Amino acid sequence: MLFTIAAILLVLWLLGFVVFHVSSALIHVLLVIAVIVGLVQLFRGGRRGV
Repeated sequence: MLFTIAAILLVLWLLGFVVFHVSSALIHVLLVIAVIVGLVQLFRGGRRGV
């Protein structure tokens, strides 16, 4: 379920980036960093029970 929501948001983000040509690249850089950090936490186990 969570991966489905993440995939939908990622597709919408890419669509907005490509179609609407958002001028501020900073928000896209921050989103990419957030995705990378989330994946690292997922694969390393992260904190359980929080």
